[in-house]
Amino acid sequence: MNTFPGTIKSKLPRTGTSIFAVMSKLAGDHDAINLSQGFPDFDVSSELIGLINHYMLKGHNQYAPMPGVPLLRERIAQKVENTYGIKYNPETEINICAGATQGIYTVIASMVRDEDEVIIFEPAYDSYAPAVELCGGIVKYARMRPPEYSINWPEVARMVSHRTRMIIINSPHNPTGSILSKDDLLALQHLTKNTDICILSDEVYEHLIFDGQAHESVCKYPGLAERSFITASFGKTFHATGWKMGYVLAPENLMKEYRKSHQFVVFACNTPVQHAIADFLADENNYNTLATFYQQKRDYFASLIQGSRFGVLPCSGTYFQLLDYSGISDEKEMAFATRLIKEYGVGTIPVSPFYHKGGEHKVLRVCFAKKDETLEKAAKILCKI
Repeated sequence: MNTFPGTIKSKLPRTGTSIFAVMSKLAGDHDAINLSQGFPDFDVSSELIGLINHYMLKGHNQYAPMPGVPLLRERIAQKVENTYGIKYNPETEINICAGATQGIYTVIASMVRDEDEVIIFEPAYDSYAPAVELCGGIVKYARMRPPEYSINWPEVARMVSHRTRMIIINSPHNPTGSILSKDDLLALQHLTKNTDICILSDEVYEHLIFDGQAHESVCKYPGLAERSFITASFGKTFHATGWKMGYVLAPENLMKEYRKSHQFVVFACNTPVQHAIADFLADENNYNTLATFYQQKRDYFASLIQGSRFGVLPCSGTYFQLLDYSGISDEKEMAFATRLIKEYGVGTIPVSPFYHKGGEHKVLRVCFAKKDETLEKAAKILCKI
């Protein structure tokens, strides 16, 4: 095919292929155990799959309403109230999206204008900054402090200007597994009081909180809830990342703006899956038991590599564990992660690509949302390094 004859001026000149795609492909090419990309290798609930088939056979295969199937939005409202004691209007404050990444992009597209500034925290999930740049915004980076990956709020306050339009937070945090505390949310609430700053809160791992800790959702803080969009993921909650199904919560005035963009980004989402999830949400055990399930996997994996030369960093949420390899090698993270795949057959994710200018701390991210036998095989290899 002939190439485009004109000049292409990239809107994302510094952006390459996602590190998730790069490392997963490399793991596949070398037949390595893939602990890199964040997806489970165990089965989705047979009940949930059966429900999807049921609704397909019933003929629910055409467009759903643009905001989402009404019963699903009602069940989400009930789930949020059961979990946090906060009420969202299912008609005007909840919208289904085709995965949280689409929800995140649409929130940014709805609110960020040319030259608006958006503060994000590094290491940052890799979709935030490109979405801001595509919408003409300017990204300002605040660095979290390892090894706890805490936020320096006085530093953030100094970054705020009259052009600050949005602050993006993520808790539980990908890639570090850290969580925001009540003090963090109170600091953010104080920082944004009497401003026009809106908050995008990525809470896709909300049910994966460990050691008896609570998830501090922005919806629990009135001064934040009034200015916040929350994105959530059924793919993460129900072990079905390939379905690309999530939702957005926001007060009515913000949701009106979101829907203006949403209708032209995706319009409607998978209809039979929405009906099936609505039924599945009726049983609270289908999401309330996740913390125990994944904490057991976290602890099991940590016990398996206890005798290795890797250091296990604190993990308070998500299904990601950071491993410190400073006792093994002085190599940069990308080089060491690549060598792990090629020479040892285990795929991980270097954390340095989650920084816009690189952040070398000799840590790798592994996903423990795997079958026990997968974790055992990987740990056996890691312990030999």
